[in-house]
Amino acid sequence: MADVAAKERKILVAVDEGEESMHALSWCLKNVISENSKDTLVLLYVKPPPCRYLFSADIMAAVDKYSNDLAECVVEKAKKMCKDIHDVKVETRIEHGDPRDVICQMTEKLGADMLVMGSHGYGLIKRALLGSVSNHCAQNVKCQS
Repeated sequence: MADVAAKERKILVAVDEGEESMHALSWCLKNVISENSKDTLVLLYVKPPPCRYLFSADIMAAVDKYSNDLAECVVEKAKKMCKDIHDVKVETRIEHGDPRDVICQMTEKLGADMLVMGSHGYGLIKRALLGSVSNHCAQNVKCQS
């Protein structure tokens, strides 16, 4: 029987400080990634834009430092999980903006084959009132044929 070459996939995983995103990453590593795969995981952390006009420069510098440290900590935790479960190729991206928009934009920009993200489980009412990233992406990302 001839060996079937594994398709190289780019899988975008949105991570944040919530346990839901780490659970989604763990699930992806255990159920989507196979040993000896040629997949690339792109770990994406989106920092919200700061409200610069409300605070002094000193306070904003402290907020920026905290935001950068938090982003690095989350990304490092996710990279460690990837290494512990599968030694898969990992790229990281830290971006700024509304996570709904940035996740959709990066999915399209990177040509990701799959998007993985956790759900905070707020339920139907929140999704109906505020929308969800998956609905937002479905409406704003062009499908590749």
